[in-house]
Amino acid sequence: MTQADLPARSATPDTSRLLRAEQRGLRLAILCRTFAVGAAFLWVGGSWVAFGFYPNPLIFVVLGVFTAVGVAHACVIGTRFDRWWMKYAIYTIDILGICATFAFLPVIREEAVPQILAFRAYGIYYLFPMVAMATLSLSPRLVLWSGCVAVIGWFAAFFIAIAGMETTLSWSDLPPGATRAQYEALFLSADFIGRGNRIEETGFLMIATLILSLGVLRARRVFMAQVQAQAEREQIASTLGRYVPEAVAKRLIDDPEALTPQQRYAVILVMDISGFTAYSAGRAPTEVIEHLNDFLSGCAEKVSRHNGVVIQFTGDGLMASFGTPIESAEPEQEAIAASRALMAQAGKAGFSIRIGLAAGPVAAGSIGSSDRQAFTVYGDTDNRAARLEAHAKTLGRTSLLDGSFEDKLQGQPVERHEQQTLRGLSEPVTVLVLA
Repeated sequence: MTQADLPARSATPDTSRLLRAEQRGLRLAILCRTFAVGAAFLWVGGSWVAFGFYPNPLIFVVLGVFTAVGVAHACVIGTRFDRWWMKYAIYTIDILGICATFAFLPVIREEAVPQILAFRAYGIYYLFPMVAMATLSLSPRLVLWSGCVAVIGWFAAFFIAIAGMETTLSWSDLPPGATRAQYEALFLSADFIGRGNRIEETGFLMIATLILSLGVLRARRVFMAQVQAQAEREQIASTLGRYVPEAVAKRLIDDPEALTPQQRYAVILVMDISGFTAYSAGRAPTEVIEHLNDFLSGCAEKVSRHNGVVIQFTGDGLMASFGTPIESAEPEQEAIAASRALMAQAGKAGFSIRIGLAAGPVAAGSIGSSDRQAFTVYGDTDNRAARLEAHAKTLGRTSLLDGSFEDKLQGQPVERHEQQTLRGLSEPVTVLVLA
């Protein structure tokens, strides 16, 4: 089966996963079908040996054909020879083959007895496993198709079986107030066809078919919901990077509007390694990259622990946001805590770092093409954070905050610098130095 065989479906990852699940289900159904045919072989052969019942040899031929058809279908599932209609054809052949056995295959060989006895001696329950096995394909249409074919085939076999009977008896021939002897005489008569019984049993088969098809439909919806959730997680991972904690990812999935472009209040953190060029000189590139990767991985983890999101890695640094895309009641406190964690991380790695923190409105959202997108922030706030990080070198300090933090410090020890002029900004800003 290929996507080209399914014109009604779009070739999306969702439908591809569902298609693979259907194919695995069909193979499983054929495996169950093979076991069922094997059990039938054993039952018929065992009855011959154990009870002296001599079956019609054609039964073994029919079972053999069923097995061969199933094996042939299993061999082409998922190949270029597979077609969407094959699963419908295989179930139709199986079900009509069972019905034809009841219609034409004599119950015993020695004497001609009414074929209706096959319906009374065995019964429609031979068709129930066929409908049940169709559910393994995860196709509600196939389940409905199998049930409808079973009902139609069963009635067709029934009418064929009674077509040659000169006399037919049914429950309507039982007189009112019938005695036990009259009931037994009617029921045990070779001419009793039990038309009402056929209606009841096919009715129950159809009810079971509807229930099973609804169950399969619900299972498909649950499957697609799980696939969609996984796709959303993958989208978040590709948009925000590898270092999105599970709790943050869940909150983003619960709030699908979080990544849409909008203006939000946020704290932007910009971090850079001091003297990285000097550190890299004289060292092997692989050593430098490996050490830098370890350090930035740890930094991203520290940011995530404080409900921040790494927006991008900037060579030997990073930019992170607090308050967007995840809303926060105290983004300033979380950003300050993350800054202290980054300084500790740098000390362990043997690096010196500079950090700039700025709070204010930002334009945040996911941008890009339909194939590749990235979450980013724009505005004066992120520019100010970048300038503060660069200005930390001028002041010889590690972490600088803009004046918007002044009312949010909650006892944090800081040193205040009035009206600092930052390169690239038209107006001076108040600068706080985080101890």
